[in-house]
Order: sequence, then structure tokens, then C-alpha cells
Amino acid sequence: MAALPAADADKTKHVGGRIKAIRTARRISLRQLADMIGTTASFISQLERNLSGASASTLMRIAAALDLGINDLFEQTDGGFHKVLTRADRPLLPISHGCRKTVLSRRPIHEFEVYSGDFDVGGSTGNDAYTHGGKHEMFVVLKGTVELTLADERFTMNEGDSIEYATSTPHRTVNIGKTPAQVLWIIAPPTSGAAELNQYTPGQGSQPGGQK
Repeated sequence: MAALPAADADKTKHVGGRIKAIRTARRISLRQLADMIGTTASFISQLERNLSGASASTLMRIAAALDLGINDLFEQTDGGFHKVLTRADRPLLPISHGCRKTVLSRRPIHEFEVYSGDFDVGGSTGNDAYTHGGKHEMFVVLKGTVELTLADERFTMNEGDSIEYATSTPHRTVNIGKTPAQVLWIIAPPTSGAAELNQYTPGQGSQPGGQK
């Protein structure tokens, strides 16, 4: 593919620094990234210092190697590499069974993933228990009273309670209290890839009781 159009120069001038910041955050060396995309460490170094451009296909390979979407390479932040994710901007998973689940963790961090769940009274994660890989999960109740099912065990949990289990254990959550409930799922390492997370809609953060 040809290089990106000159009209996009303003958007692309920050890409090199963005790639370097993400690469170093991942503890990936120049040589390692170069080997992953089939180029040289010298080329990556020049790209990161904005001394060389890159074709769209090369940027797509770099994004894939860093487990990112291509748009993540162009994202700019005011005041540095870190930025606040507001509640209103959390990506929202499909709503079902009175539960709204949003994503809190963001790339380039990829050692863990965090989700927030807001449950209406009687809301649940679904009619059936589910599993996802064989990783480690911590479940924390932030508000309300819920029942957590782990295989054949059931736990009534209140605000401030937490529990840990393998994601391969069938699990299901239901709000058994009289008020909306809120929980956190913390998973390490992640069981969702960039492609899966990119399908969720940003700017759709939710609040208990159905408010957005």
C-alpha cells in the first residue's frame, strides 16, 4: 500500500511518539517489534523519531503486533501519554438481562482487563453460567447485594465483598437486592483480544437504574 496521503500529515506526525510510548510500555524492544512486522530495528527507530514515514499497511502490521486497532496509533492525548477515561466514555457491551457492562481497562495496558457491571433489581449476567478461557478473575461488589454462582456453589455478596476464581469456572451473577447493584470484574491476563474489544461502542457509559 502507498504511504498515507499528505492531507493526513497533521494526524500522522504524532504516530512515531505514540508507537514508542506503547512499545516501551509493553517492554518490547526495537528488535522485537521489527521482527514481529518483518522490518529492521533501524526503521522502527527512525519512525518513532519522525525521521521516516510508513505506509498504511506497515502501520496496520505495527498495530496488530501491539494488539491495537489502527485508530489507537493516531489517538492523541493532552498532557502526556496517560488520560482519564470518563464514565460517559466507557465502551459499552451489548445490554441484556438488566445488566450493563462497560470496559474500564484500555490499551496499551494488556496485562489485565477490568469491567464494571451495573445491575437493575433482578438483573443478571444471563440465564446460564458462562466461562471464558482459563485465566484468573477477581469479582468485587461495589454497591448492593448480589448472588454469585460458581459451578455448584452460591455466594451472597454485599458491598465491599470480593472473591477470586478461575475464568474456566462456570459463573453467573444476579442482583438479589432491592436496589441497583454495581460490581467489578478484574481479569488477568485478559481473555478478550483487541478485535473483540473494538466492536464495543464508546461513549455509552451507563449508570444503575437504566440511566446513561
